[in-house]
Amino acid sequence: MYAVIKTGGKQYRVAADDVIKIEKIAGEAGSDVEFTEVLLIGGDNPKIGTPLVSGAKVVAEFVEETRGPKVISFKKRRRKNSRRKRGHRQDLVKIRIKSIIGA
Repeated sequence: MYAVIKTGGKQYRVAADDVIKIEKIAGEAGSDVEFTEVLLIGGDNPKIGTPLVSGAKVVAEFVEETRGPKVISFKKRRRKNSRRKRGHRQDLVKIRIKSIIGA
């Protein structure tokens, strides 16, 4: 059984015991997080939401806070002696999916 959840403006396909990295959310290591924006529950009889599956939720365990890889944004205007370099690292959270509760 799997589910498609929406968090941080992105959609993730998750199943029990999956470990995924998502955008930073509030919480501490070891605490539980519930995702109520469930778009689809798949398996033997799939349930498709319009846009969300009512009463469905995904329970996950907060594993750790981490950061993504460094992304370098470099702009140069040739022959103008103009260039700009900026770096960015996204704050991420690693979570482990405990269970998928369907309605």
